[in-house]
Amino acid sequence: MAAKQWKASDVPDLTGRKIVVTGASSGLGLVTAREFARVGAHVVLAVRDRAKGERAAEDMTGSVEVRELDLGDLSSVRAFASGWSGDLDVLVNNAGVMRVPEGRTVDGFEVHMGTNHLGPFALTALLLPHITDRVVTVSSFLHAKGRIDPADLYAERLPYDGSQAYNNTKLANLLFALELQRRLSATGSPVRSLAAHPGLSSTNLLGHIGGFQSLMLPLVGQSAEQGALPTLYAATQDLPGGTYVGPDGFRGLRGHPVVQQPSPTARDAVLGRELWELSAQLTSVEHSAGDVR
Repeated sequence: MAAKQWKASDVPDLTGRKIVVTGASSGLGLVTAREFARVGAHVVLAVRDRAKGERAAEDMTGSVEVRELDLGDLSSVRAFASGWSGDLDVLVNNAGVMRVPEGRTVDGFEVHMGTNHLGPFALTALLLPHITDRVVTVSSFLHAKGRIDPADLYAERLPYDGSQAYNNTKLANLLFALELQRRLSATGSPVRSLAAHPGLSSTNLLGHIGGFQSLMLPLVGQSAEQGALPTLYAATQDLPGGTYVGPDGFRGLRGHPVVQQPSPTARDAVLGRELWELSAQLTSVEHSAGDVR
């Protein structure tokens, strides 16, 4: 259980640690990367827009660098991973899209599933031999509304719904994180897989929300600084693999980090294995949790 009122100022010294944060040019990713760098880590901002990433890095204190990564393009994922050498202490799978118009990635995947799940799945697989400590995957409290059918991964049997497409990928994130931990544990690996969610945070990820929800968000949502706390906690505290961290407030919408319980569907080991196997097939990536340091 998290200590009450755990804050960014409680992030421990990370001198000598190497951390990759995807989607680190804005929102939760920017805050996460900034806080890691502030306490001594060498942080790689893995971003789709290099110029935007460079601008974000200019305002950070500490050791940071910017590398291009488009999770919606498997060739970009492979290029990023092939350019990595040496150890990597922590990978934070933070980047994602939310409620965007119907579309496909360059690899032909539904845009939410391709960017939010299949891209991070492939990235983790390719970087896993370098990872020494943990993988933290950012999900959402909306994962509880997600549905995953391995026979219809993109939910094409139903009319397109951007909200539901997003929810589905957040469920996929948790299924992946927990299945990864099962596989790491089965091989006796010391590497851990954890997950976190930011509650309801006011970031640019919510740019496609309109109407009444957009008016209410500033009132009930929390800042990116507060929303990043569960990720920071999951990435730096001595927690067992498979831990899920979120805000401690009403319905997990806001507050300080605390260990939570994923939905029963997210903990479904059979579904987790089926999604894993399908993801490996779609990405053509051999994802062996035994192939780690």
